[in-house]
Amino acid sequence: MYLKTLHLRHFRNYREQQVEFLAPKTILVGENAQGKSNLLEAVELLATLRSHRALRDRELVLDNAQAGQIAAQLERDSGTVDLAITLRSNSRRTVSLNGETLKRQLDFLGIMNAVQFSSLDLDLVRGSPSERRNWLDTLLTQLEPVYAYILQQYNTVLRQRNALLKQQRSPHETWRVAEAAHPPDSTQLAIWDAQLAAIGCRVIRRRARVIERLAPLAQHWHQAISGSRELLEVRYAPNVQLGEDDPLLVQQAFLEKLQMRAIAEQHQGTTLVGPHRDEVEFTINQTPARQYGSQGQQRTLVLALKLAELKLIEAIVGEPPLLLLDDVLAELDLNRQNKLLDTIQDRFQTLITTTHLGSFDAQWLKSSQILTVEAGQISM
Repeated sequence: MYLKTLHLRHFRNYREQQVEFLAPKTILVGENAQGKSNLLEAVELLATLRSHRALRDRELVLDNAQAGQIAAQLERDSGTVDLAITLRSNSRRTVSLNGETLKRQLDFLGIMNAVQFSSLDLDLVRGSPSERRNWLDTLLTQLEPVYAYILQQYNTVLRQRNALLKQQRSPHETWRVAEAAHPPDSTQLAIWDAQLAAIGCRVIRRRARVIERLAPLAQHWHQAISGSRELLEVRYAPNVQLGEDDPLLVQQAFLEKLQMRAIAEQHQGTTLVGPHRDEVEFTINQTPARQYGSQGQQRTLVLALKLAELKLIEAIVGEPPLLLLDDVLAELDLNRQNKLLDTIQDRFQTLITTTHLGSFDAQWLKSSQILTVEAGQISM
């Protein structure tokens, strides 16, 4: 797939900007805080409907504007498609495909595929488990768009169950009064338990399957980058054990664990069982990378994961995804830079941000489109 044009209107610090991509590699050069990362964020939104830099749409809309828009023309093997997202400060976003507004945002996913690699991705290794779950979920929504709906269902049930647990929770000093006012409703809780287990099982099994396919690819790239000196293992550690790949058995294990943690949940007023507490574990030579990996090892690990994502998406979708490199070349030593650049070649359309062109060799610069970004304005 190839991104031909991108049009930004009232998005971040862009008032009105049209970009035409004329080469497989585009280098966006400029000082910090000029809008380079904002452009990559726009492409990320088109691919995943998510931003790793913003929680609310109003953060994405230009100051004093009511709405912003990202529009793009994408060339795929099956033909050219027009994509657009309208972001609003005070109401829901809308998405359109070939000029037609879609009723379900789910139908927008999977049309454009992209892998983002930024300095923030080092949090994949050293950050909290939620960082790794978000990374895994973002990948899954591109490979299997229905997963976004499943995850949304799970989070809705989780919120409802948590609300019930909070309602039933009693302060220690007045538990008798509170218990009389809000007696535990075991029937209602059992309904939420059944839904949580049924939908949670679908989340767990999909996460397990994607890690099973991603892990050997990441291991391959990690060995190539480290000169076969290190062995990377990527392991999915679900909060509810899978055992056999049988949905009914997983659901049963889920319900049994909910019963085991029932008292603790009532005491804490929150759900302690389910995929919202999953972990993805990275080990290098059987040592946990999070605690003991050096900064160089952690960078190698993340680079291996990103290269594995590229290959996995290409294998499943049947077309190479876009690669978004947000100021990461300066973070990598020469060996890692060369491995990344050699892998890209002209196979993956790549958008790269940088503050200077010193990290690139002459051949790369010659074959790349170079755009200058300054205060939300892009020029050749």
